[in-house]
Amino acid sequence: MKSLAIRYGRAALLGLAAWLLAGCDPQAISELEEGLSTEADVLQRFGQPARVWDEPGGARTFEYNRQPEGLRNYMITIGADGRMSALRQVLTPENFARVQAGMDAQQVRRMLGQPARQVRYELQNEVDWTWKFLDPPSDTKAFHVVFGPDWRVRRTEIGPDPDGPDMRGGG
Repeated sequence: MKSLAIRYGRAALLGLAAWLLAGCDPQAISELEEGLSTEADVLQRFGQPARVWDEPGGARTFEYNRQPEGLRNYMITIGADGRMSALRQVLTPENFARVQAGMDAQQVRRMLGQPARQVRYELQNEVDWTWKFLDPPSDTKAFHVVFGPDWRVRRTEIGPDPDGPDMRGGG
């Protein structure tokens, strides 16, 4: 019984954190301006990134994941001059369309950020990565990328949110 209470308590805290992030991201984004905001400004508003990707010419892209509770992932590029050159929410139909058969898992991760879940299907020798996203105006859906044993994309699909209807609309 005690472990059940702990599990529900953790779930409640995760839900609260997702709700708070949903409210914080728009404010943080509104306080940043491409070409003017610095790396320090980004770190102050978003915190430490989940991952830093090196770009050509000395730029770096900070990955900010809001999965599995949220419905958005952000990539923020800091130029070699230390100023923010781009801030993108990457869980969009346009980005999903760029994921093609044959791409490797690292390319997909770099494009979309960390998935909400990863499930291995031993009998099919496949791994399914899933990102939850907001399909305007208020539907939550899931984008699935299925990898073969070589970690290359076999297929993609958009389907219903695996966790059911979600009325938060945030993330």
